Amino acid sequence: MKKHTSINEVALVAGVSIATVSRYINTPDQVARETQLKVESAIRQTGYTPNTLAQKLRRGRSHHILVAVPSVGDPFFSAVMRGVRGAARRRGYTVFIRETRQEALTIDEMRAVLDSKQADGIVLLNNMTFVAGKQGLSADPRRRPAAIHIDNVAAAVTMTYFLVEHGHQRIAMIYSGRKPSFLDRERGYREAMRSAGLQMVEEYIIDAENSVEGGRDAARSLLCLETRPTAVFCGSDEIAIGCMHEIHDAGLRVPGDISVAGFDDTRYAAVSNPPLTTIRQPAEQMGASLVQKLCLALEEDSPGSEAGEVVPHKLVIRASVGRV
Repeated sequence: MKKHTSINEVALVAGVSIATVSRYINTPDQVARETQLKVESAIRQTGYTPNTLAQKLRRGRSHHILVAVPSVGDPFFSAVMRGVRGAARRRGYTVFIRETRQEALTIDEMRAVLDSKQADGIVLLNNMTFVAGKQGLSADPRRRPAAIHIDNVAAAVTMTYFLVEHGHQRIAMIYSGRKPSFLDRERGYREAMRSAGLQMVEEYIIDAENSVEGGRDAARSLLCLETRPTAVFCGSDEIAIGCMHEIHDAGLRVPGDISVAGFDDTRYAAVSNPPLTTIRQPAEQMGASLVQKLCLALEEDSPGSEAGEVVPHKLVIRASVGRV
């Protein structure tokens, strides 16, 4: 019968402490690259296989993460999920998804998941934050600042100024008031319009559903106005694509008659008709960072830091915006 190799033997062959080997197995990114190579070589030489089941039982963890997604069909969240899955796999976690249909999980629902050990932690994509174990429920996670985000106000200011620089003064804004990030985008639009000395027409500012259909409905309202806008800044690419469809169906041209700008730079933005000017968010990177922050909090038995990480955005210029 083959003798089972212990972690002690791996440490002896690698010339490091048992704690270092354990750290390499559980959180390899916290071990220096040179040390990683020594431990990897020792594991190959000794044939050591970590007993992951024993590790899980010892810690009382499932090594599962629940990800609450507002809409699995949303292309922005699809990109975020690529980062979530990749980071979770590297950390040894399994991901399962619950679609919330734009509604946030309740505290009771989250507590039930954690109490039953269905998951060690929960990632909430509606506000890009997480709950690391039951200690993370001590404060309402739905009101917690985003763990990772772009500066949505600054990004909206950037896009609005871009439209102003192209000669637009009658600029409409379509957003979705149920999401904090969209409210920040509306705030940035208003700040930029005030700074540019331009009049804000409340009929031009529409709270819509974050969907292609929501964009179409909002565009229809704008096109019925006696004086219609020359540009429409949409709070998401989904809204923007719906808006462009409605403009085309009305026999008008984008950008010849009305310019349209979006937000997110999802996979459809570059192939829309015309290709969409938008704000790029590093969606995959954001998903990976969320999981890394969650796993670090779980390993430290802490609820995680209240300080959010701000990642850069980028203005992506395409053909959907023209000069007046």
